Amino acid sequence: MSVLENIGIDCRDRKLIKNLYMKQSAYARIGDMMSERCEIDRGVRQGCSLSPLLYNIYDEAMMREALEEVDQGVKVGGHLIKTIRFADDKAVTASSQRGLQLLMDNINRVTEEYGMKINIKKTKVMCIARKTGGKIRILINGQKVEQVSQFRYLGSLISEDGYCEKDIRARIGMGKSAFLAKKMLLTSNINMELKKRIIRSTVWSVMMYGAETWTLTQADRKRIEAFEMWVWRRMLKISWTEKVSNEEVLMKVGEQRNVLNIISRRKHNWIGHILRHDGLLKAILEGRMEGKAARGRRRLNMLSDILKNDSYAVVKRLAEDRAQWIWTTKTATMS
Repeated sequence: MSVLENIGIDCRDRKLIKNLYMKQSAYARIGDMMSERCEIDRGVRQGCSLSPLLYNIYDEAMMREALEEVDQGVKVGGHLIKTIRFADDKAVTASSQRGLQLLMDNINRVTEEYGMKINIKKTKVMCIARKTGGKIRILINGQKVEQVSQFRYLGSLISEDGYCEKDIRARIGMGKSAFLAKKMLLTSNINMELKKRIIRSTVWSVMMYGAETWTLTQADRKRIEAFEMWVWRRMLKISWTEKVSNEEVLMKVGEQRNVLNIISRRKHNWIGHILRHDGLLKAILEGRMEGKAARGRRRLNMLSDILKNDSYAVVKRLAEDRAQWIWTTKTATMS
């Protein structure tokens, strides 16, 4: 109620919410038996359309209070990024172990003041750097947080080397599992076009989840094309021992190699949307990380396959015109 008052919610609305949640009672049914009436003292209700909104408001107030006193994080383009948050999933970022420990200490303290608790078993720490294998020690209430080399966040696999290879491999494995789950249907005698539509909706969609953020190396491209041919060969029940070329398989299916084009088109659409709006993602894309640049050849970045021979300024100017950008996307995909 205090948080709602602080963000300016009208007293009548607060009273309505209070009457809806406070002093509520419930029964537990087990089979045909009904328990005695019990009081619900606190918390929001699962299934209530208002509950997620109330939780997010409470959670946001808690995180803002925890972060405003600590001047730690990762600086990108002048922006100090302390956390990346989506609903109740949070990633805390810092450029040093000391900075990360300070952030976690403050978050843990404020969390307890708000009557909540960090689940240490579900919390992991990872050191992302060019050279892998760095050790980091973070404590929460005296307990050491487990360090991992990869972590799945919002469906994508983040690895300590900063590359997308492990995420792509994992997505290809999920795509194969999705195909094998419907193998009886996809290898039956039903119409070819219907089978291809099923593959696009159930296999490609699983495999290409989060593909807009991938930075594709040449090895990754070959891996994705090999998976695409694996799907068509399994659908036609063509074994590798039959020595049928990929071109013959594509002719029988009536398709071309198209998965990389779909990924490129989705990446173009997503990047165009980001560049047309001011937000954190745009600031990160355009900003530079503070610190000394590493020696050696510069690594590929997410925009490398979009920029090609153009400068970032040219691509940004094209993206500002949505119709022109869509036309450019189609042209790039066709080529």
